[in-house]
Amino acid sequence: MDAALIDRLRGDLDAADYRADTVASLLGDGAESARLRGVFAPARRLRERETLAERRPLAALIRILLLGEALSEGCVERALPRLGAAGAIELGLLAPDRTGALRAALSLNPVEIADASSQHPRRWWILSDLDDQLRLGPARPDHVMGVGGATRSLIGQAPLHRLAGESGDASLDLGTGCGIVALHLAAAGSARVVATDISERALTLARANARLNGLADRIDFRHGDLFAPVAEERFALILSNPPFVISPRGSEAPVYEYRDGGVAGDGLAERVVREAPARLGEGGEFLCLANWESHWGVNGLERVRAWIAAAAEEAGPLDAWVIERDRVDPARYAETWARDGGARPGSEDFDALMNAWLADFALRRTVAVGLGSVRVRRAEAWRERGVVHVEQAAGAYWSAEAPGRALSGACDAGIAAALMSDAEALAARWLLDPAVSEERTHRPGEEAPRAITLGTDRPIARRVTADPLLAAAIGACDGELTLAQIADALATLLEVDPGAAAEALVASARELAWFGMLVPAVG
Repeated sequence: MDAALIDRLRGDLDAADYRADTVASLLGDGAESARLRGVFAPARRLRERETLAERRPLAALIRILLLGEALSEGCVERALPRLGAAGAIELGLLAPDRTGALRAALSLNPVEIADASSQHPRRWWILSDLDDQLRLGPARPDHVMGVGGATRSLIGQAPLHRLAGESGDASLDLGTGCGIVALHLAAAGSARVVATDISERALTLARANARLNGLADRIDFRHGDLFAPVAEERFALILSNPPFVISPRGSEAPVYEYRDGGVAGDGLAERVVREAPARLGEGGEFLCLANWESHWGVNGLERVRAWIAAAAEEAGPLDAWVIERDRVDPARYAETWARDGGARPGSEDFDALMNAWLADFALRRTVAVGLGSVRVRRAEAWRERGVVHVEQAAGAYWSAEAPGRALSGACDAGIAAALMSDAEALAARWLLDPAVSEERTHRPGEEAPRAITLGTDRPIARRVTADPLLAAAIGACDGELTLAQIADALATLLEVDPGAAAEALVASARELAWFGMLVPAVG
């Protein structure tokens, strides 16, 4: 895409104040919420009340770029005075329809995304192929998606705060797509950002987005399959939202580059997890989203654990945290992605796709598909072993801000606790996170509670059933006493065996560290 035209477009968008908050303000909460769900009628009705009059640049941009309406060349000229209608057509942003009016040929969305390196959401303009609600027909095989929920989740979970202020740290966006993750890496302060993709079209749009957002000189875009473009380079942080969708091979199912890795089963996710750690520098971290299969008699989380063990054979000791956010049956998974391709239940195409997916799952005796994230850190070279923690955690991520910082803290605490011997855990002073709350359930007239529940909303919403020993111990974790001192005191108070109390509290402390509820502080 022509850099000069992109610069003119940037000037027009800036002058019109084409931003997510101004769009929402003009449309109103109800119409904007409906628009984001692909329902345009409430927003289009505003035109009747002149709220979206053609003479206002912002309103015109909303109508043509976000609502899929056709506008006259004159209206486009007024909305994009620097770029002009001819420039918008040359750039590929707009195209004439059969009547001669202009329609969007690409999506250009104003987006806001929070990450752990900034107190406020970052604001971007993102070019991509037409969103589903604007596209009149199936997507092209090399379709480039805009910013979806999965990408937002990856950015929100990422430890981008660790890049801020660091000199010399290089980062990698593996499978960059529209380039939004690379933009966040650059904005967070990474000294050098490399973004790779196997799709030339994706790289074209990603470069355009970097230019449109003023970061073209901060990102090195490279074409190639997975890690091939970075050879022996090492990175402080690797982020990836790869095409991890498990798709049937050799069938008539549509193949879309943004979701299909071209490998049977979860082989693409396995390859990424096994190869990424070797590309991490000392203390480096890798985070990706992935889907993995549970085969008959084999838990999918344990399969991912095996991938990490294989990676450690080449990279050395690794610490890892695998979180399965959801586990779905093969039929539900197949239905989701059959719909994503545009097929609708009841049609012959839909039934054919469902049969292809289910037959493919049957070949591997797949009984469920896990959806989640894999976080891997390169452990200190002197360590003989790493810590690998796998779990199911379906609670909501902390919504007050991007959970990346809190997730990093919980990972730090969980690894530290796992590496401690029982004696070291008892000698440590533990700190209770301020977000932890306690709920007691009483039957009227009863003095003792029937149930005690510990809860937290960060980094992931959790609820833990506690007995009186654990509840009392948690309340005493203010950094003043060691866990051994707390255990001894409560054993006397509750009249339980001191050794059993100490053993139970050590096990609980290790678990609650991963939950973000406790932090060990030795000494």
